[in-house]
Amino acid sequence: MSEGRGDDRAGILLVDDMEDNLFALEAVLASFNEPLVRARSGEEAMKALLRRRFALVLLDVRMPGMDGFETAANIKRLDQTKDVPIIFLTGADDDSGYAFRGYATGAADFVRKPFDPWVLRAKVRVFLELEELRQEVRQLRQLTSRAQLD
Repeated sequence: MSEGRGDDRAGILLVDDMEDNLFALEAVLASFNEPLVRARSGEEAMKALLRRRFALVLLDVRMPGMDGFETAANIKRLDQTKDVPIIFLTGADDDSGYAFRGYATGAADFVRKPFDPWVLRAKVRVFLELEELRQEVRQLRQLTSRAQLD
């Protein structure tokens, strides 16, 4: 796990209560060379989201305590985190109603476990590119507003 290199790049938040799953996610996503931050619970995820900017949250559905749906609802409730995309990670045997509930809670996508590394990387790449574009728009807005003030 890396916390970044002293820069303010948006990270990828990995939320799962199982150490093996976190390790697998890190192994698959390491090639992006983006900050990967672990959280072992919904509560830890919320704390991490308040500490730094994230391009994406990969969120396990089934966790003890605050499950993935509750965590997603909390993420979407806060102004500073409401726009962070969430990809739910769910076991292949999970109820098909999970998809409906997940999208209703604000999920951008679902990935079934065990996941295909190529599919996961492709989905994550799209969200990283979107975050890069959002950052460019923010910078252009700041430049425009500064120019209007001058």
